[in-house]
Amino acid sequence: MLHLARTFLSTLPKLAARRSRRAANFPALSAASQAGRLEDSLSIPIADHSRDEKECREARMRGQFMARQDRWSELSAEIRAADSERARTSGGTPIADLLAFGARSDVVGALEEALEDSSRKSDLPLTAGIRGLEFVLQDHPDDPYISLIVALAHIDMAWIWRGTVRDTIIPKLNKQKCAAHFDRAGAILARWCSLELNSPILQAACCSMLAGRRAQDRNVADCYEDLIDLDPRNPRHMRALGNHLLPRWFGSYQELELEARRTAARTQDIWGAGGYTWVCFDAIALDENACARVDVDFFIDGLRDIVAARPDQETVNLLASYCAVTLRAGFGLSEDADMPRIRICQATEWLVRDHLTEVHPLIWAHAADGFANNMRVSSPGRFAARGRADALHVIADLFRDEIRRGNRVVFTPDGPQLHGI
Repeated sequence: MLHLARTFLSTLPKLAARRSRRAANFPALSAASQAGRLEDSLSIPIADHSRDEKECREARMRGQFMARQDRWSELSAEIRAADSERARTSGGTPIADLLAFGARSDVVGALEEALEDSSRKSDLPLTAGIRGLEFVLQDHPDDPYISLIVALAHIDMAWIWRGTVRDTIIPKLNKQKCAAHFDRAGAILARWCSLELNSPILQAACCSMLAGRRAQDRNVADCYEDLIDLDPRNPRHMRALGNHLLPRWFGSYQELELEARRTAARTQDIWGAGGYTWVCFDAIALDENACARVDVDFFIDGLRDIVAARPDQETVNLLASYCAVTLRAGFGLSEDADMPRIRICQATEWLVRDHLTEVHPLIWAHAADGFANNMRVSSPGRFAARGRADALHVIADLFRDEIRRGNRVVFTPDGPQLHGI
């Protein structure tokens, strides 16, 4: 005990220094409230229901509706057309993905509910939905997009059985069920070549299968290279590549850096240096060692090139909330990562001042949770309110000097303007 006490006491000066550095570089989000509600001197449009959210919801509901009506051939044709055209929502989400998600959502949701039902007396609810989809596949054996829907349902169910706990504590039955669903998905997808069909959604499904393959059978970089080449304008693929190249998944820090640079080179005509930034985007937020190793200048150049390539407010809110909320959350966890984190987070200043014209609360709310897309939101209203508050606190803090001099900051389509109070 004496040794532990001495060890703890010896860390106090370091902790105090770390806290002071954090306070100097990252004023707390609550700092605005300490200065008489600086955000009350802001006037900025709030997109509570953005065009992108509406488009995503409509596409998911469209896929769900057609599946419920057994209009499978029509659904397949719509997914094929959206996939071929690389159709997206205004925020960049592929329409084909949303249609396919909606089509399988009832089946996947039923499994989740059945596993949570402690009073369940039969295993029928665990299998009824996927058996129904398998019958649909039997009726459309030569349709790659029906195959895709069924395979994606199996992949979703594999993850539900696995859960989010460490491998060492997953029950044996759950491991077996997870493996079986991955195996079935692989068998369904095996007959289709995404490159021949020019299909990003099929290749994305193949990338999703990486977790179900043996280590010697994984070609992570090649698998994602094909996907990115099929759909280079979709940053989600690059972000997924970076995540899967972390050592916690299937790669290494050396591979992450190499593939980030290769991706930037291959997509330079579209994203400039942005390919490097997209690949590192989630990886450095999740992993302190990855953050410590990132090429900060390259990353920041990529942020500027991304905004130049896609200046829409969904993208600006994404980047600003990432720098202001997601990345700063890990400050103090690793001294080696702290300086890269500080420099990247400083990009919040020019992102907000030069490019932000409206706040998208849901994007900011997701930023606080590391953009965990599989996270359940029990109260969308409270979730969005939290994102709105975080965004306003950040923006008010950036303009605190102007506000304290008696100005009101009014955001217009041409940027923020100062008005004397």
